[in-house]
Amino acid sequence: MTGNASILHADLDSFYASVEQRDDPRLLGRPVIVGGGVVLSASYEARAHGVRTAMGGRRALALCPAAAVVRPRMSAYSAASKAVFAVFADTAPVVEALSIDEAFLDVRGLERISGTPHQIAARLRQDVRARVGLPITVGVARTKFLAKVASAVAKPEGLLVVEPDAELSFLHPLPIERLWGVGPATATKLRAHGLATVGDVADLSVTTLVALLGRARGRHLHALAHNDDSRPVRTRARSRSIGAQRALERGPHRRTDATAALLGLVDRVARRLRAANRVALTVQLRVRYADYSRATRSRTLPRATDETALIGRVAEQLLASTWPRVEARGLTLVGVALAGLVDRDARQLAFALDRRRELDATLDRVRDRFGSAALTRAVLVGRSHDDPVPVLEDR
Repeated sequence: MTGNASILHADLDSFYASVEQRDDPRLLGRPVIVGGGVVLSASYEARAHGVRTAMGGRRALALCPAAAVVRPRMSAYSAASKAVFAVFADTAPVVEALSIDEAFLDVRGLERISGTPHQIAARLRQDVRARVGLPITVGVARTKFLAKVASAVAKPEGLLVVEPDAELSFLHPLPIERLWGVGPATATKLRAHGLATVGDVADLSVTTLVALLGRARGRHLHALAHNDDSRPVRTRARSRSIGAQRALERGPHRRTDATAALLGLVDRVARRLRAANRVALTVQLRVRYADYSRATRSRTLPRATDETALIGRVAEQLLASTWPRVEARGLTLVGVALAGLVDRDARQLAFALDRRRELDATLDRVRDRFGSAALTRAVLVGRSHDDPVPVLEDR
């Protein structure tokens, strides 16, 4: 834990919607919804009417009939993210990416070069607006946890510095949902015991919280309620997994439709895997049910691979294994991830480049030259499907 407030949490405001408003001046000041079947992003004008991310498109339009609905443009969002992260890299020597639109920055020791953390944060906001044309909020604190809380409180397009002597007076009046790890289920349980604020949680002993929530979660929330977070800002190592996911409108969904969506994601992640010159040993299926609970299924392969067909078969089998539960509980998201990644060159002697992998490489070259939409699976022809949520570039 640093001695002064020198950790920045920078978070772009309504990222996808802000990119759309930047690129189309007709959308400025108007409520904007990105995504048709499911809301991927909503501008603050739309949020004022109750529209929220992951909400069904019909419900969102019922709440805000005047909203402009635009299809997602993932290439535009990825380009904007890269431009913003270039500003981050120019601002601080240590940047920890959290997602496509947010990161931690450690600005310790930059006082003589760049000014105080407050001055650095203010200039960062100005630079992102000037160089990329997007609004961004920055929270500054002594810990990563509190910096992220500060940025959430300061939204939209704000700047909030929490000095060390004001940490607990700032944190304790906030609702319990501000604590990392407190979702709807945990919040309901805590409120049932009369706990409404972070200060209420801080007043409990760790023993009481462990008895209420379990050992790991109880200790975790006790520490955060006292702003006990010693994690440093670290530049992440090269990604150990590659994945993509797609939100689905509330069902019911046919298995064939869910499979088609899943195979579209498999095509994407397998292509990214080959572009990164890596192979994967484990295929993971991720699903979110209609009650917002999640499940993960995985299978480890006999050998590491980057073959689209093999990855697709395994992903289909994993989806089939969880389908009875999907039929009972509904489905709102499907995703696939490849883990156990190693460099392809390190495994090249273990197996020869067969004809199927040569075909995959040829298809990749066609998509690179003529666009990703030039080739698609037969099961996806004629289907309306949003692009999956983008992820950070593989590092």
